[in-house]
Amino acid sequence: MDGIFNSPIMVKLQEFGQKLGSNKFLASLQAGMMSCMAPIMVGAIFSIICAVGPMFHLFENGDAVYNVLYMPYHFTMELLALWIVLLMAFNYAKSLKLKAPVMSAVQTAVCFTLIACKWSVNEAGANVIDVTYLGSQGMFVSFFVCFFVCQVEKFCQDKDVRIKMPDVCPPSLVNGFSAILPLLFAIVPLYVLEVIITQATGGAYGLCSGFMAVLTVPLNALVSVPGMFILVPFAALLWCFGIHGTIIIISILMPLMLQAATDNAAAYAAGGYGALVFYPVSLFGALAICGGTGNTLPLALMGLRAKSEQIRAVAKISVVPGWFGINEPMTFGMPIMYNPILCIPYILNVLVVMIITLILFRVGFLVPGFVPIMSMMPMGFGAFLSTLRWQNALWDYLAMIPAGLVWYPFFKVYDNQLYKKEQEAKAAEAAQ
Repeated sequence: MDGIFNSPIMVKLQEFGQKLGSNKFLASLQAGMMSCMAPIMVGAIFSIICAVGPMFHLFENGDAVYNVLYMPYHFTMELLALWIVLLMAFNYAKSLKLKAPVMSAVQTAVCFTLIACKWSVNEAGANVIDVTYLGSQGMFVSFFVCFFVCQVEKFCQDKDVRIKMPDVCPPSLVNGFSAILPLLFAIVPLYVLEVIITQATGGAYGLCSGFMAVLTVPLNALVSVPGMFILVPFAALLWCFGIHGTIIIISILMPLMLQAATDNAAAYAAGGYGALVFYPVSLFGALAICGGTGNTLPLALMGLRAKSEQIRAVAKISVVPGWFGINEPMTFGMPIMYNPILCIPYILNVLVVMIITLILFRVGFLVPGFVPIMSMMPMGFGAFLSTLRWQNALWDYLAMIPAGLVWYPFFKVYDNQLYKKEQEAKAAEAAQ
């Protein structure tokens, strides 16, 4: 195993990861994601409560109690891009040595919400704001906005382009006035671009929705078995760059998945399990069969025994959410995004699990689902309820073995790397 860790490929990966880590923008992105653990975890807790409640008939999906308990999730996870871009802009502004990082964060949030939200008035005369792209779907665009806004502010600071106030004014007032021109210079081109796209598409798309639409166009035809082996890993790859690949791919596959379930329901009613038909879209489940997208539960379990304190801390709060298919604590806490050492197994294990899943469908161990299950459930529950077969539920847990085998060597490399950094930091602190 040491030979694997010290192989030229692994060494190059570590060197590449260190170069990425030294990049101010990517380091700020990772810092923003890791700093966002509070809303991620609180949102995960309420999501789990809303998943467990209907299972024990405490309340039902969509009733008054469910809606009240689900509200914190709306304002944490479903606004995740907003919270991350705020923290990211703050860290990026500090790395650029901007004088007021808090103002940079506010300016970034203003620009991002302007292009991500749609404001309208309903029939009752109430203002309605569509915040769809303040969540994970708008995350990639938020990174671009953060970079642009902070670079505009840096330019203004370097060239001393600002509204100047007397030195006797409070610093908060000076910073407030100094931010006016940078915000104006950043917001105008972004808003002009948003308006151009909106007008050119007849209101169908904006900057965020247009970006998502462009990504989906070439993917619609890839619904055969070979196509699924492109689509599903591609969803994981998109996540590695901060794009919600699951949402993009599921938007293409959901009608086909529902149609497949409907057809198989009729087939099952007519002829039982022997009449069920395998549709390639059934392979989509391999993307998140154990621990959410990227099958990160094995990584969380390994992390409980890690040498690195950071990994152990993230793993402890990730195991239970991972059992419910919530992988954000791992994705943002490790982090996995923009981390080449962990991105490789994040994608590779999905391919391995897909291959085994396809074989199990071919030999009859697994059967296609014929009961659409749209709500989030713990591992195995949804697989059983959608097929009424214990074998499908069992595979959710057995899949952790091949996924874990893929994760393990990369986990060890990353654990050793972080542990070394932590020990060096402790030694430096002790020497002071």
